[in-house]
Amino acid sequence: MTPSLPLKTETQTDLETEATSSETTLTVEEKENALLVGSNLNKTVQVGEQTLSIIKDVNIHVNAGEFLVIMGKSGSGKSTLLGLLAALDYPNSGSVTLGKQTLSELNEDALAVIRQREMGFVFQSFHLLPTLTVAENIAFPLDIARRPNKTRVDELIEAVGLGHRRNSLPSQLSGGEQQRTAVARALVSHPKIVFADEPTGNLDEQNADQVMQLLLDLRQQVGSALVVVTHDAALAKMADRVITMHDGRILSE
Repeated sequence: MTPSLPLKTETQTDLETEATSSETTLTVEEKENALLVGSNLNKTVQVGEQTLSIIKDVNIHVNAGEFLVIMGKSGSGKSTLLGLLAALDYPNSGSVTLGKQTLSELNEDALAVIRQREMGFVFQSFHLLPTLTVAENIAFPLDIARRPNKTRVDELIEAVGLGHRRNSLPSQLSGGEQQRTAVARALVSHPKIVFADEPTGNLDEQNADQVMQLLLDLRQQVGSALVVVTHDAALAKMADRVITMHDGRILSE
């Protein structure tokens, strides 16, 4: 006898219906006004013999200078979507466009240049280079791009309150100090857009509030767009726009 399949609950059906209805194609106006556009994005991963669909037909845009928050439960696909938008991973289908450049069509060398010059990144686990000092970590994107700017580095060190730590290594810093260093590094190049994946996930409440306020203040001074993946409802209230994901789809906006 063939086993019967479990019936979907009304809640599951409602969520899927709402998610599907939110996957509308972006309007011409949205595309023209947007800094970053993700169109019909799909991403799958192979687990053994099984192919799992992580991102499903997602359309999304980010305007210049906008603060956009992406929320959703663990496993909803929000960090994977951020990786696609930031050109840290390639979609299986669909495209990501920054300005007039289609990122998903570029090779890794070309993408590396764009990340250095036009993007900033803040991760949950800091990703500081352990053998470099605070000042050297902040300056690293400029050094890689061969655009040294000591004045800019000094300004950011003071802005994030680490003047007394400029010559310290990451191992000598607290978690909050490490993330403040990462925030300064993300903004040192005056990027067009900053991507932050759970930037306060490893911090206590006091340090989390301080780091996010610094990130918001500094990116506003630079004029960068900011895309943040978070579970923090309080942070979402500060955003210009909030997107919620469910099962690889945009559930609501």
